[in-house]
Amino acid sequence: MSTSSNWTARLRKSTLETMEPEDLLPDNQPAYVVSWIYVFGVLTIASLLMLIATGLILTLEGPSWWHGSSVGHFINSMHLWSVELFFVFMVVHLWGKFWMAAWRGKRTATWVTGVIAFMASILTALTGYLIQTNFDSQWIATEAKDGFNAMGIGAFFNTLNTGQAILLHVALLPLAVGIIVVWHILLVRRKGVVPPIDNDATIEGGAF
Repeated sequence: MSTSSNWTARLRKSTLETMEPEDLLPDNQPAYVVSWIYVFGVLTIASLLMLIATGLILTLEGPSWWHGSSVGHFINSMHLWSVELFFVFMVVHLWGKFWMAAWRGKRTATWVTGVIAFMASILTALTGYLIQTNFDSQWIATEAKDGFNAMGIGAFFNTLNTGQAILLHVALLPLAVGIIVVWHILLVRRKGVVPPIDNDATIEGGAF
């Protein structure tokens, strides 16, 4: 098999070999990045890392652990607030980049992966609410059931099936969100941070 027809070689050439080490781990950024609107992407990633850490602890102890344990209740609360902050930061980041027309400069794929990550995160959050094993989760499951059935999804995803929701929440969906986020970050590193609309990065700016 020739190297050109090897899928691993093609994947490497289309990703890693298109990036310099300075792009993957930059030690400077354009001057216009000194703005709060550019911080929310990093805050979203920080919240995601906290979500993963607390979620792993909850996964090891089981979905009902936090009901009878003060430590479990604390970890579950941290997980909940990480979700809240994650979506606040992501929505601000998404709207900020929308009004900055972040797809400029051949960054369409960067914008699209960000939107897909947002939609996948919504579904992940829904399954998280379904596995709380309390009255709140029962209410959400029964109300969501009719909506999913009306869309024809009920045959594939039953909101009343707690086991299915747990597997989706702790395995498939976090993996999908993680892959999309990593892809999004690599695209940002490859294409660079989008400059403000009124700023030509090729003429003005500089680094800090």
